[in-house]
Amino acid sequence: MIRIVFLLLFIAAAGAAAAGIILATRLKDRYGPGLFAPLLYFQVFIYTFGFYGIWGQAALSLFLGQSVSAELLQRLLDIAMLLGLPFLIFAWYMLIRFTGGLSGISTGRTWFIVVFLSVNLAVMVLLVWFIAGDKGIGAGRVMSIYYIVMNLIHYFLAAYLIHFPWKGQMFIHDHDRKIIAPVLFTIMMMQCIPLLFPESGEWVRIVFIFGFFAGNLFLPVYFSWCTLSPAFPGSSETVPADSFSGFCKRYEISPRETDVIKEICNGLSNKEISEKLFISLQTVKDHTHHIYIKTNVRSRVQLINLVKEEI
Repeated sequence: MIRIVFLLLFIAAAGAAAAGIILATRLKDRYGPGLFAPLLYFQVFIYTFGFYGIWGQAALSLFLGQSVSAELLQRLLDIAMLLGLPFLIFAWYMLIRFTGGLSGISTGRTWFIVVFLSVNLAVMVLLVWFIAGDKGIGAGRVMSIYYIVMNLIHYFLAAYLIHFPWKGQMFIHDHDRKIIAPVLFTIMMMQCIPLLFPESGEWVRIVFIFGFFAGNLFLPVYFSWCTLSPAFPGSSETVPADSFSGFCKRYEISPRETDVIKEICNGLSNKEISEKLFISLQTVKDHTHHIYIKTNVRSRVQLINLVKEEI
């Protein structure tokens, strides 16, 4: 009976992974890679971890549990989980990058990537040291604690970025923001609570696997069908674009970003813009980055061409 349930759950998990990747791909193609490429990568990495780390363990326990010694089985389970951890770390980064992008925060800078990966890799090395050293806690318990703590931290940060946009710059409506943030927190709890009961049998494992694969499908589903009048670049809002003010209104360009666009169209460099507008060079770069995201362009030339086409 339990094998049939696991088989059906595996089919559902594979369907959820395929659906998440397909929906995220469509969002990226529709609105451009600026906002939704990180969501696509999040789907790829999180479900890769799901099949390596989670289903790998489930399959080993199910099919080898009665055939090998408990010590060997535990070693195989540890290897399956460790093989999936790098994918999990990159999935967390892409989640933070996606929610940060929606909030107007650039999380793609080199220093952030270095700090994020350094902290996570340091924790992973500590985890391996605990498992290899057999500190008396139990490898499975250490894995569960690691996943609960790190998942809580990253999902809480993602929910925080959605709930409190940076300086009011937000690419989704307030109604959606108030839904997405608590749902992300709920998903995190749904994924972590079953791990608090490791001795409760296979049904708790089934609940965890279902929560993992179904929960991570939320973001692409919501942005595909549930969000209200998306304000992403490329959306179909009917705002007149026959003037520069109409162009800025359509893409939700702020007054200061409007000034930066004008100077870019006048051919000024970032340094010249900073001197003319009396702002720092980094501020100009930040404004330019936000403008690129909002208008779904990747360069000054594309931005200037877009302005010319719509005006």
